Amino acid sequence: MAAFVKAINAKIRSNPTLSYFCSTHFWGPASNFGIPVAAVMDARKSPELISGQMTFALCIYSATFMRYALAVTPKNYLLFLCHFINEGSQLTQGYRYLQWHHWGGKEKAGVHGAVEGVKEKAVAVSDKVKEVASK
Repeated sequence: MAAFVKAINAKIRSNPTLSYFCSTHFWGPASNFGIPVAAVMDARKSPELISGQMTFALCIYSATFMRYALAVTPKNYLLFLCHFINEGSQLTQGYRYLQWHHWGGKEKAGVHGAVEGVKEKAVAVSDKVKEVASK
């Protein structure tokens, strides 16, 4: 059995493409791409949900690993790309967080009175529906 595994491993390692596909240089970044995908998807959500501390931590994390991806031998461009996308996404989230919490985004959006405004509109629509239904 050990000879069989050794033969399979030798066959995989003899082909450069297959060897790369079966290495941690491929699967590390491939599995790590969930972080930037989630950050890009979160860009459409409300800025109220953004954690400033986590965004800052992920910015530092991605910057560190972008540097690491270019420092290792051989250079891991897939890891660099993953963290480059994540860095951009986290910087966008950080800007949204600062805009919302520190630069007047809440006030501009009128969040404080938004609930009452929606309730008033809902009551008005409800009255119109009742009026049309009674005719």
